[in-house]
Amino acid sequence: MDFFRQPGDREEGLGPPPPPFRIRRYRPRRIGAYTRWLAIAVALVVIFIVASILKGLYTDWLWFEAVGFRSVFAKMLTTRVWLFFAGAGVFLAFFVGNYLVVRRLAPLAGEPLFLDVDPVALRRLSLVAMLALSLFLAVIFGSVASGQWDTLLTYLNSQPFGREDPTFHRDIGFYMFELPFLRFLQGWSLAVVILTTVFVAGLYLFHFSRRGFAVTVPAGIRAHLSLLVIAILGVFIWGYWLSRYDLNFSSRGVVFGAAYTDVHAQLPAIYVSMGLAFVAALAVAANIFRRGLVLPVAAVILWVAGAVIVGLVYPATVQRFEVEPNELEKESEYIERNITATNEAYGLVNVDLREFSARDAVTVEELADNPETLSNIRLWDHRPLRETLSQIQSIRPLYDFLDVDVDRYTLDGKYRQTMLSARELSPERLPSEAQTWVNRRLQYTHGYGVALSAVNEVVDEGLPRLLVKDIPPEGTPEVTRPQIYYGEMPDHYVIVNSKEDEFDYTTEATTALTTFEGEGGVKLDSFWRRLFYAWEFGDANIMISGQISSDSQLLYRRNIQQRVSEIAPFLRLDHDPYLVIADGRLFWIQDAYTVSDRYPYSQPSGRGFNYIRNSVKVTIDAYDGSTTFYLWDESDPIARVYDKIFPDLFTPREEMPASLQEHVRYPEDLFQTQVQMYTVYHMDNARALYNKEDVWKIPEETFFDRKQPMEPYYVIMRLPGEARAEFIQIMPFSPANKKNAVAWLAARSDQPDYGKLIAFRFPSGRFFDGPEQVEFRIDQDTTISEQFTLWNQAGSQVIRGNLLMIPIGQSALFVEPIYLQAENGGLPELKRVIVVNGNEIAMEPTLEDALDVISGRAAPTEPEPIEPEPGEPGVAPTPPAEATPSPEPTPTPTPAVLPDDAAALAREAQEAYQRAREALQRGDFATFGAELDRVQSALDRLVELTSE
Repeated sequence: MDFFRQPGDREEGLGPPPPPFRIRRYRPRRIGAYTRWLAIAVALVVIFIVASILKGLYTDWLWFEAVGFRSVFAKMLTTRVWLFFAGAGVFLAFFVGNYLVVRRLAPLAGEPLFLDVDPVALRRLSLVAMLALSLFLAVIFGSVASGQWDTLLTYLNSQPFGREDPTFHRDIGFYMFELPFLRFLQGWSLAVVILTTVFVAGLYLFHFSRRGFAVTVPAGIRAHLSLLVIAILGVFIWGYWLSRYDLNFSSRGVVFGAAYTDVHAQLPAIYVSMGLAFVAALAVAANIFRRGLVLPVAAVILWVAGAVIVGLVYPATVQRFEVEPNELEKESEYIERNITATNEAYGLVNVDLREFSARDAVTVEELADNPETLSNIRLWDHRPLRETLSQIQSIRPLYDFLDVDVDRYTLDGKYRQTMLSARELSPERLPSEAQTWVNRRLQYTHGYGVALSAVNEVVDEGLPRLLVKDIPPEGTPEVTRPQIYYGEMPDHYVIVNSKEDEFDYTTEATTALTTFEGEGGVKLDSFWRRLFYAWEFGDANIMISGQISSDSQLLYRRNIQQRVSEIAPFLRLDHDPYLVIADGRLFWIQDAYTVSDRYPYSQPSGRGFNYIRNSVKVTIDAYDGSTTFYLWDESDPIARVYDKIFPDLFTPREEMPASLQEHVRYPEDLFQTQVQMYTVYHMDNARALYNKEDVWKIPEETFFDRKQPMEPYYVIMRLPGEARAEFIQIMPFSPANKKNAVAWLAARSDQPDYGKLIAFRFPSGRFFDGPEQVEFRIDQDTTISEQFTLWNQAGSQVIRGNLLMIPIGQSALFVEPIYLQAENGGLPELKRVIVVNGNEIAMEPTLEDALDVISGRAAPTEPEPIEPEPGEPGVAPTPPAEATPSPEPTPTPTPAVLPDDAAALAREAQEAYQRAREALQRGDFATFGAELDRVQSALDRLVELTSE
């Protein structure tokens, strides 16, 4: 900063003052040494930061190269680097250019700022500080620009949607791809100009303060500041122009999107604000050629005041006094736009709406005509099944089952629904003394095999029938490559092909060892690779271990969702990847979505987007991590844009192997989102939506002993009017304020009908029990509730599984499995199946038995005695009333007449309650009821005595 100009040390012609009046002169301090050390420290910090960044880039480059997506990383990296330097360069050019103008135009200082500092060194230090500040701010603005690499690439490769918004008649692609980038550019530019203007004004103010504010502002300075203010106003005008399009995302009206007030008040207000800002810019420009601040200040005040009044007060007035008294009339057109856009954005346009007659009950003939449906009713809920598998199939303590997935296989010529879970390695389960680096990183490297069970079959003791089980895996379908190096476990890097053999599995006779035979890991075949990865993971053993050879591979990012997100961060992933067996190998299938919150008029989902498509399906080989992105929906413009950006990323859908296509299913998160939106947007006219005439809700079910919303569930069934059974996902609906069933939605998963949605609506004049009413009926059934009470008192916990509504023919069955689990943490066992058909309800040991009972082919069976837990009394079954008389009441000293003393009445109530509990434990319900009556009588008499 060249404003520290020093005057002469003394006036010419005058000698030094006499000694008594001589003031010791300060010698300027040299600050060059301090500057040098400061520069060295800053340089070391910068070198470390740069080295850390380069280290991350280098290791990422090696990883992307190993997994086969180097071109994807190269495109992302080069775009980020280019944007960083472009953003930093533009900022530096603008910021430093304005600083140089200040140096040229600012008046020279009159007196030195620091008398005891070397002025040359101070000027040098000020220049260094200015350079450091400029570079620091440039890094910030460059980093902000770099973070918008995705926005820039989609802008440069935008694709049309083929549909226009109804307000401005721009293609939807403009809002998806172009507007976000223009908005970023405008906001970034505004920040640069405002920051520079504040900085320049501060420098000028500093200069004038050195001269006591006693000088007239030169024309050059006035012109400089005026041009900066004009630039700010120009960027604001650009922002106003862009903000017009943001009205399509307004939430002011009844529904999302530009409403009456937005179009008829807010949009004109934007134009007025643009005009006022333009007038203010002209006034500031005129100030360049004339002195005084009255005109530009007045113009800016007028702009700000006008923007507030016109932009806020006027639209609020129109909304309150014109729209609200006539809301339906004013907003109908815009509600219709919202309905159309929402259905398009969520893929609900082509829902096939059908009538479902919903007779009172499924007939015997319909049961006989749908054997595929009945033989695939899911009786195992994934949560109790996971606990059971963890206890009976973990085999060794270091394995764990993290999740259970629903799928289907053709086994022995039959199309069967199954549940499958991976046996993954959990290194944390190793004993503490075995938690060594060699064990965790070199030997215990992978999980092993799967457990596959039928959804509806139970073996002795209420356990699932396993179709694939044990180590090594046995059963059908055959698994020839059971090792699982990639799965759902949190990421844990391992090194394979080291000098240590890997643990594979153990049997009673031997311990099997193995060596990784795949590719996909990063080769540790050089000093530099080992050094950088030791730094990356903070693990010096990678560098110094003698067990690592040039053939060793480093496997990391083994969590499949993390793996997919690193390769394609622009995709949104379904929460539930699932494992399949195909051609003897294990593959994960991960559904991925393209989403956006920029679809005009589409109602937001509450999950951060208002547009979604399942455009990509990703498969990951559980053994070697080979990852393939299949472009599943080529009609999606967002997917087409990314396919254009990354031409080597996606594989055509047709190239997916048939063995994997058989297991593609309609994804859960997409269906859940569509279900949520369909509760409202099945209404297709503005009046119905405005009045909320037919809003639906997701019913609640009882799981364990608590209420929760039902979740969509997969079934194999034959849809009404269809010729064959298929794998579908369904969800029933109830009216918003009622509990009966009103409709159900089905999503088809099998080819050639994959992705089709069918809504079956119940007749409006018929009443059909919904899931919540069925749960109430189960709760109120005395036989079932008494049995639950007995089980809970026998040291067991009753677990109520998911309630499934299974449409069959022209009605529906309700099926709910009942599990028992010992209170001390025993295995959850399937003990009963409840079936509700119309007015009939049965709880039997098997689904077949329950169907026989509700069909009248068999009488209800007597529950088997429950084996007591150690130290617990046994509990006898409740005998049917018509078959076995009630047990004789145990003699009790029950007085015939109630006492009149309050204390005696309290004791009597307590004793009668205790006798009632004992009778309940014996199954003596007659005595139980009599004693409860005695308790009530004693309490009533006690109330009378105390109120007298």
